[in-house]
Amino acid sequence: MTTEFDYVIVGAGAAGCVVAARLGEVRDARVVLIEAGGSDRNPILRLPAANVATGTDPRFNWSYETEPVAELGGRRLYWAQGRILGGSGSINGMMYMRGHRTDYDRWARLGCAGWDYAGVLPYFRRSETNERGESELHGGSGPLQVSAGQGTAPVCDTFLDAAAAAGFPVVGDLNADVPEAFGHVDMTIGNGRRSSTSHAFLRPALRRGNITVELDAAVARIVLERGVARGVEFVRNGQKHQVRASRAVVLCGGAVNSPQLLMVSGIGDPQALRKHGIQTQVERPAVGRNLQNHPMYKLMFAVSEPVSAYTYARPLGAVKAGLRYALTRKGVFSRGLFPTSGFFHADPGDPASEIQVCMAPAIVVRRRPGVLGILPTEHGFTLLLNHGSPFSRGEVRLQSADPLAKAAISPNYFSDPRDIGILARGARRVHEIVASPPLGRMISRVMQPARPTPTVSDIEDDIRATTVTHYHAVGTCRMGSDDDAVVDPQLRVRGVENLFVADASIMPVLVNGNTYAASIMIGEKASDLIRAHH
Repeated sequence: MTTEFDYVIVGAGAAGCVVAARLGEVRDARVVLIEAGGSDRNPILRLPAANVATGTDPRFNWSYETEPVAELGGRRLYWAQGRILGGSGSINGMMYMRGHRTDYDRWARLGCAGWDYAGVLPYFRRSETNERGESELHGGSGPLQVSAGQGTAPVCDTFLDAAAAAGFPVVGDLNADVPEAFGHVDMTIGNGRRSSTSHAFLRPALRRGNITVELDAAVARIVLERGVARGVEFVRNGQKHQVRASRAVVLCGGAVNSPQLLMVSGIGDPQALRKHGIQTQVERPAVGRNLQNHPMYKLMFAVSEPVSAYTYARPLGAVKAGLRYALTRKGVFSRGLFPTSGFFHADPGDPASEIQVCMAPAIVVRRRPGVLGILPTEHGFTLLLNHGSPFSRGEVRLQSADPLAKAAISPNYFSDPRDIGILARGARRVHEIVASPPLGRMISRVMQPARPTPTVSDIEDDIRATTVTHYHAVGTCRMGSDDDAVVDPQLRVRGVENLFVADASIMPVLVNGNTYAASIMIGEKASDLIRAHH
């Protein structure tokens, strides 16, 4: 099968669905969106609370594993990424956190003109309908449904009281321009249901009839002819198919798949490509480098009062919560697992030491496979900590020339020694917050780390032993105006005509927060840049 389209988009994830929907607005444009995963029509995917099961379900997930991480004792880490229509937005925690103004202004200082906060805010606003209504900060008529944050158990508000007692601002909107603050997190949820970019952007756009979606189709290579991207080849059920693009090929596969596809297509470091017998088409040594992610360290506390989500894990509580959701689309089943969060500086006054804290009002321990294996067995809460913008850099490399083989992911966590110190000092400050009277009086025991009053050195040891990862991979197709950048500020791959990248891989530096909202913004801005190119 060889079919002609105007735009060929690879990857129907957070950004890919947005790009397809927006390019489909072009009069007479023919768009094909190619996704390696399957449909997202399983109704459990729309239930916010089901994220406890769907987030790591291998049916919906690439389920990558990293290379051994030296600073973590050689451990390999599980690395989730959505392999389904809607991508990670169909299985993630739905936390809508954009990052700070300073993150995007930093991008501009690094040579990404037009990507400062003033340049990206209109795209954040265009994409959303926020429950608060339209304002200078939020949109009121966009496809994405965003609900204002709220706690799901009394311990959420008690944690915020403890943060306030420690001197931190407690705010009603964590996307406001506040460098240090705690509060409840906005969620990509509307009417009690997950609002993924597949449901919010793509499905309405399909009604126009000019967008074709190819599912269960793994893209094997970009078709390059004399330095121009002319289409892609994909494999489905063992059969090869080719689609041609008259205007542009747009990669939206994410920080692992986009650089891998560039490399197997001959765009990358010639020396590395030669090892796998791949002929270099375009010399771009930085492809796959600059990998950044948030290593995640977990603190857990048991409490002596019935203030956590364990209430809903017990039969009577579960039945009540289920009935409430079925009748009203409200209650704990209508919200995400981590409803409360905050940002603060591990080293007071130093923004480079920012720590993000995400709170689950339950003890999150995987005891055995399946949903029942992760449900809490007592009252308590979990705090996930990460350093907002780590200094360490990793890379994605090819393991073979086979485009269907998984790439090698080397995150190199804590390879820059500053990172582990910042995270440990941040964790020590969190212990101080938790110990303050509003919350400290109900702590019955500290479950992790094992020592109830750990030193920074104790915490560093615990970080090395227990740290896993948040799923916020970025940077491997870095945007910039320098010769080493993979894409320019218009998201064009340097050295190739009609080839764009539009996903989290283009971020020069990781934002201080979850990456879903930023990926949607990238999709919005990319669609305008691609349209302007023609």
